[in-house]
Amino acid sequence: MTDLPRSDPLAAVSPLDGRYARYTEPLVPYASESALMRARVRVEVEYLLALSDLDATPVTVPAERRDGLRDCYESFDADDARLIKRLETEGAEGYAATNHDVKAVEYFLRIHTDESLHPWIHFGLTSEDVNNLAHRLLVKPAVEEVLLPALADVREELTTMAHEYGDTPMLARTHGQPATPTTFGKEMAVYAARLGRTMGRVRSATAALAGKLAGASGTYAAHVAAYPDVDWRAFSREFVTGLGLHHTALTTQVNPCDDLSELFDALRGVNNVLLDLDRDAWLYVSDRYLGQRAVEGETGSSTMPHKVNPIDFENSEGNLSKANSDLTFLADYVTTSRLQRDLSDSTVKRNVGAALGHCLIGYRKAETGLGTVVPNETVMREELEATPEIIGEAVQTILRREGDTEAYERVKELTRGERVTLADFRALFDDLDVDESVRAELRALTPAGYTGVAASLAGE
Repeated sequence: MTDLPRSDPLAAVSPLDGRYARYTEPLVPYASESALMRARVRVEVEYLLALSDLDATPVTVPAERRDGLRDCYESFDADDARLIKRLETEGAEGYAATNHDVKAVEYFLRIHTDESLHPWIHFGLTSEDVNNLAHRLLVKPAVEEVLLPALADVREELTTMAHEYGDTPMLARTHGQPATPTTFGKEMAVYAARLGRTMGRVRSATAALAGKLAGASGTYAAHVAAYPDVDWRAFSREFVTGLGLHHTALTTQVNPCDDLSELFDALRGVNNVLLDLDRDAWLYVSDRYLGQRAVEGETGSSTMPHKVNPIDFENSEGNLSKANSDLTFLADYVTTSRLQRDLSDSTVKRNVGAALGHCLIGYRKAETGLGTVVPNETVMREELEATPEIIGEAVQTILRREGDTEAYERVKELTRGERVTLADFRALFDDLDVDESVRAELRALTPAGYTGVAASLAGE
């Protein structure tokens, strides 16, 4: 195995960058180490420009030089990322190895700027001022531009199925037992609605992401020591909101991360809906309610050639379960810090991208699974016709309406634990002391027709 270069996907330690690399590729601009480097450069450059706009500071960046500074992150490429890594681990361009990732970014900017600006790069900041903003500048678009569109695709599949099969009757099961019929489209509509609501929570949590810029222990001490007449709290608020984030005013050295925790929890809510869908779809395939389109050339089983396995739903379930495990850990961990700062959260936050990666794979696999299944209407109708006892609920309800106080018990005696037929029900109807119009109403009941307003619900 030593002949495989580390960059080869077959040498990847994680399946996110190996087997599933093609699925997680859209997250690379937001979840990779290079992306974090670029985001840090962006924060440092914008902070330097914000300092130059203060009347109190002697640093000036003329308008014609601003675009050049911003180009440090707008045109950030692989060579830039490699240079920052060398500055951290080996030393480069006359600088000794920093053994510090944020300090390496500072030296990177020194290499790309005039010496007169060097004292003002990272002026008064602690690394967490840069890191907390950089992480949110990556998480926000990762959710908005990658995860939410992927979820929208799943919801679109569900909505299409809800409309197309809104009037396709299907036996429901409660406690795993035959129950009041539904329609396949209505069940898909339930998932579409649930997904829409939980996606709303994700959007709200993403929009609420908040950053801090308040120094080594959240007191602006270094800033105030240098320029006591500047309103640094107002400066911080304007700077953070200018990056598209809300401002967190009261912090220790670290951002408390309650905002990230809420986002992770919201993503778990979305994932739980899809996990429920994956398991139901798997059961529908097992019961032959759903047929699967065979993919040309695909092997379903290494030993049973006939099989078309529900692998996409199974893969989605596995990845979303892993994502939820990671998101639970992250949500709990990032909100804690010993006293004003400990560094354990630094390595933990590097795993946010992995959690999002498992989410994305789960969403895409669920979408693929939905796109490859077709309701088997014949099987659904056959099972409905073979389970006539399910109209018992309708029978006893109509009889209750007519004032029959023993209606439930009458139907229970006929059906509970028994195999009955429509003929058995009609024999019961013949013995009832009811108007002929009610008897006709009861005789018209069929399992396939007993779906209430399911079709209308699916259409909505």
